[in-house]
Amino acid sequence: MEILPPDAEKIEVPGATVDFYKYTKDGITYYQFDTSRCGPPEPMVNAMSGLKLIDGPDKKLVMINHKKPMGLLDKIGQNFDIQDETLEDGRVKLIFSYREGASENANLNDAACHG
Repeated sequence: MEILPPDAEKIEVPGATVDFYKYTKDGITYYQFDTSRCGPPEPMVNAMSGLKLIDGPDKKLVMINHKKPMGLLDKIGQNFDIQDETLEDGRVKLIFSYREGASENANLNDAACHG
């Protein structure tokens, strides 16, 4: 399981169906959630809810999922910088970062899952 830092606090995120946590590291605020045990459309729904929090370069969204969410990446990949890594247990960790001039244009209200 992904270990949250000791200072992580549970937060309410409108529209989310899983727990979200907030913590700060090196001056960056991280919002993290885990949909690795969820089926569609929950990963998309929660990612879209979380991405609404990323409104500047000092905030990032961390998603833990059972696989790479291709429908989500196709939908918002051009609006955010995305790093991904495969965790030891096979789950995928994605880190979404603000992209100046592009993140503002993302349609984060369309949480329909098409992939």
